[in-house]
Amino acid sequence: MTTITSRDNPLYKQFLKLAESSRERKKTQRTLIEGIHVVQTYHQALGFPKALVISASGVQNSEIEALVDRCRPLAPTILTDALFHALSALETPVGIIALIETPPPAPVPAHMDCCVVLEGIQDPGNLGSILRSAAAADVKHIVLSKGCVFAWSPRVIRAAMGSHFLLTIHEQQDLISVLGNFNGKKLATGPRATTSLYDVDLRGPFALMIGNEGAGVSPELAMLANMKATIPMPGKMESLNAAAAAAICLFERVRQLRDR
Repeated sequence: MTTITSRDNPLYKQFLKLAESSRERKKTQRTLIEGIHVVQTYHQALGFPKALVISASGVQNSEIEALVDRCRPLAPTILTDALFHALSALETPVGIIALIETPPPAPVPAHMDCCVVLEGIQDPGNLGSILRSAAAADVKHIVLSKGCVFAWSPRVIRAAMGSHFLLTIHEQQDLISVLGNFNGKKLATGPRATTSLYDVDLRGPFALMIGNEGAGVSPELAMLANMKATIPMPGKMESLNAAAAAAICLFERVRQLRDR
């Protein structure tokens, strides 16, 4: 094990730069993931991370100790609690961070059973929540426009709770081209639609279109939808946020597939 006690340590500076800079994460195609569950999910799905970073107090955590054992012969780097806290994105750090390589943008396959198409999603928490719902609903592909927040930022990863490693994420895509080539049902939701979500058939090849938190799906993208529906809201609210709307649509599809 290596123990770091100084902020001037070159390795620590590399970790800190990744934690603080989106440009650095994109340039190096590396990022940091934090927390026992997220690191466990990565290890189970994809194997060893590039590096493990443990806080001095985290060394005493039995779950962290077991996870480090499973990652041998990879030796963790130990940080003082103060250095670890400066690196962590959490108010109360658990004590484990892993350095991983992020995949380059993958080409969108010609045939997909189900995908979520995201246009201009800006909030990291919303994107992370959408990824988590998609993985839970057994969706395999997420397609993001060029205006979306970087899917591999620590805040998105934290909100997604390990779902990144169960999905194929296609970033920086031309959504017009992707949807134009998709031979399946393409659903856009909106308050002006006259059909209830619960009255449309979501079985079979299906693309769910979710737009920007404020503007919704753009008119250009909405024109490609062959199904438009509204989510019934009997309460006195005008809209749902993007993550809630996506979850409702995806699990309505789960319900329909179960009942077929």
